[in-house]
Amino acid sequence: MEVFDLDSFFDTYGRYLKLVRLDKPVGILLLMWPTLWALFIASQGFPDIDILLIFVMGVILMRSAGCIVNDMIDMNFDRDVARTKDRMLASKKVSVQEAVILLVGLLAVAASLLLSLKNETVGLALGALLLTFAYPFFKRFFLFPQAILGIAFGFGILMAFSEIREVLEPVAWILFIANFFWAMSYDTIYALSDIEDDKKIGLKSSAITLGKNARFGIYIFQTIFLLLMIIPIVVMKTGFVYGFFWFLAALYSYYLFRKLILPGTIPQIVFEKNQRVGAILFLGILLDFGV
Repeated sequence: MEVFDLDSFFDTYGRYLKLVRLDKPVGILLLMWPTLWALFIASQGFPDIDILLIFVMGVILMRSAGCIVNDMIDMNFDRDVARTKDRMLASKKVSVQEAVILLVGLLAVAASLLLSLKNETVGLALGALLLTFAYPFFKRFFLFPQAILGIAFGFGILMAFSEIREVLEPVAWILFIANFFWAMSYDTIYALSDIEDDKKIGLKSSAITLGKNARFGIYIFQTIFLLLMIIPIVVMKTGFVYGFFWFLAALYSYYLFRKLILPGTIPQIVFEKNQRVGAILFLGILLDFGV
């Protein structure tokens, strides 16, 4: 019997996993946590397992598809940026034809998941898809392209409430707006790594636009996010448990900001750790409902 060769598998397919960033799951987590906040709050506890699985798979598929679209559109720019020059399309380790085939496959599987959801939820999903495809183009001319990402990353929240509650309640919009400012915060941190390269090739970012005030802007974005995330306490089962974890998330956010302003700190590391703020808040939601 032929023994499965793991090394051979990664030699053959690892480039596809890297294309969709499965080797760097932080992007999936940043999209996943807000979706889970909304699912559990809308359900007032643990959501139906089939809905939970559809949304989790949807997040993974759409994040993966978004990475392919981004890399296809930015392929020529990525070759001139130190951090992105080794991406699979920029380095020609994956052909455009291969990327298109994989993209179509991911979108087909995602579309099959939508067949189980309500029409209104499907409409929101299509809106998210449109923004995902548009985002890379905004980096060419819009001073705050991170705002487009912030909107796109919040559609999972609206979809969760649409599917479970069949109405976009005020708390859904609070979560959506809060997540917008969180995305503005962590994606501005992300953009700090590429400021010089982006200036040379003519791309825009909130980090470039804010200039010397970028770190202050990050502090303001994260603060607004945290203040808005207090409001969901009114729909919690007890409120006390979630409030405690909100306090932990605020403390950790402060720790990350202090780390970010230290000389020599690599912004990419702070960016990757910011997803833990979302995880802490989700744990508070989970435990508050007694799940």
